[in-house]
Amino acid sequence: MKVIDLRSDTVTKPTDEMRAAMAAADVGDDVYGEDPTINELEKESALMTGQEAALFVTSGTQGNVAALLTHCSRGDGAILGSDSHIYIYEGGGLSALGGILPLVADDPGGIIPPQKVLSWCRPSNVHFAPARLLCVENTHNRAGGTAVSPKDFKATVEAARSGGLSVHLDGARVFNASTAWGVDVKEFTGIVDSVQFCLSKGLGAPVGSMLCGGAEFISRARHWRKRLGGGLRQAGILAAAGLIALRKMTKRLAEDHENAARLSSALLAGGVGVETVDKPTNMVYVSLGADGPDANELSRRCAAGGVLFGAVSERRFRLVTHFGVAAVDVDRAAETIMEELKAS
Repeated sequence: MKVIDLRSDTVTKPTDEMRAAMAAADVGDDVYGEDPTINELEKESALMTGQEAALFVTSGTQGNVAALLTHCSRGDGAILGSDSHIYIYEGGGLSALGGILPLVADDPGGIIPPQKVLSWCRPSNVHFAPARLLCVENTHNRAGGTAVSPKDFKATVEAARSGGLSVHLDGARVFNASTAWGVDVKEFTGIVDSVQFCLSKGLGAPVGSMLCGGAEFISRARHWRKRLGGGLRQAGILAAAGLIALRKMTKRLAEDHENAARLSSALLAGGVGVETVDKPTNMVYVSLGADGPDANELSRRCAAGGVLFGAVSERRFRLVTHFGVAAVDVDRAAETIMEELKAS
């Protein structure tokens, strides 16, 4: 029996083409700037995002914390969404490593409204930690994987600019956002000061993320990467897979969105409490209701039937489609989940 793994798009396996490219990769020492495959990946990432330069990092979390440490000094404030990945899921790295104060604002629908951004842009006062940076997320995980619209995204970024802030985009799945809206990714990545995106989620590479920004910013971020233990040697083996992720896997994300929509429709037809979002991508969130079964117990029972997913709270769980999950798989997943719900 095939196991259908819907826990996250982080479980993707590298393609055969990636594995072959990794085996044949031309490599050098990246700390010396001598790995040609890393250099090629960084150049292409910068061009694709409309930025001047890029830096290969080991993970999205490392890319985000390196960005915040580059933008901010100790005691500075960074405006974060209350449901953002940086605030909830990154171990408090901005505070632990950088002494940066989270200035938390509600991010309904996946984006902090302009007026809430401006409310943190307070006059200079010895009592206040000064806001230096706004962090935005697109797509937004905890908002149902929704893709924030170019219009709403731009409005929030412009508000930050008017308040004298720099802007960092946690774009772990930003290619899903551009796919959902049918726009060039630069609509999001080209109007911010820095952006991190993951190669190892829906794009299928085994390891790595990219941090992109201005040339001077990336030079300083490279120093922070070293301080974080992220200096890499013959990392072109990893970059070879990253190049295929950029050149090919970004073009197939619509398939994941279609499979997520198929899964959502099947569950809704079966009376399951699927959460709706304005612009869905490759995630389906389900609310079980106050009288519903425990999401962790449901997850364990479905796992016994070969369908894996993760609970995000006692009565809520998430399903994520990705490369390697086909339409027939989401059909079986929906059937399994509905069977177990009926048996609850």
